[in-house]
Amino acid sequence: MSKQVVIATHNGVFHSDDVFAVASLLALLEATPAVSTVIRTRDEDLIRKADFVVDVGGIYDAEKNRFDHHQEGGAGKRLSARAGDNTIPYAAFGLVWLKFGGQIAGSETVAALVGSNLVAPVDAGDNGVDIYKKTFVGVAPYCVDDYIHNLRPTWQEGMDGLDARFLEAVAVAGQVLKREVAHAKAQIGAAVLVRKAYEAAADKRLIILDAFYPNEETLSGFSEPLFSISPRPDGSWNVKAIRDDTSSFKNRKDLPLDWAGKRDGELARITGVSDAVFCHVGRFMAVAKSKEGAVALVRQALNS
Repeated sequence: MSKQVVIATHNGVFHSDDVFAVASLLALLEATPAVSTVIRTRDEDLIRKADFVVDVGGIYDAEKNRFDHHQEGGAGKRLSARAGDNTIPYAAFGLVWLKFGGQIAGSETVAALVGSNLVAPVDAGDNGVDIYKKTFVGVAPYCVDDYIHNLRPTWQEGMDGLDARFLEAVAVAGQVLKREVAHAKAQIGAAVLVRKAYEAAADKRLIILDAFYPNEETLSGFSEPLFSISPRPDGSWNVKAIRDDTSSFKNRKDLPLDWAGKRDGELARITGVSDAVFCHVGRFMAVAKSKEGAVALVRQALNS
């Protein structure tokens, strides 16, 4: 007979923190024969009997699978992250990930990347920590937290279906988490190949990749690369400008101004590259039909 495992969290309005914490535990338990039940309650007796408790109960005790952060003094802050030091306090999602992330993601390396990309931002939002500055009044990034928030019933819909909406949000969070893990694994694997391409490059201002790999994060860590080229699914080749900061749109070197927005015959005439297809108006990307054409475009850009 399968073991019954109870995950308890608070009732009432849900947030990304408790949603992702529960989704993480369900992902952990998927690999076991256990039958999982999620309860939403503030009943102290039910909380005490639960196998896992997240975001409620006033206790952080990882050994006993108690993952709350609302108690006096909180549950600690991060000491460091992939991109440098940060002191984002742990919320329930982060506490669960701290203990079980390696098991869920398959390795501590993958878990650390997911921790930076997904877990820390969710924890920051739950703890009221700003992690970006608005550039335009009234405009902000649309984040996973916004989508989870919008899964709550509106005031016009009433709160009767709140528990069902919570489970819907947990299912969404589970898919987000699964894809984050998959992409983190792919990014880590790609980094090895991108480093090899960098090491093999005769002119390290241009990095030629034999397939499309996530590469900007790795290449921005080297000082020399200005452009990369890689094949596209349709057989044409991309030219991409490298940025120092992959979260910004500032290129180390822009493609030439007179290429911006040009395509096909007009771009071919300006560049002298017969199979030139397109240059983005932002001057960070261009396309040629062949590898040789892409290299020719980069050579011109380097000398511009």
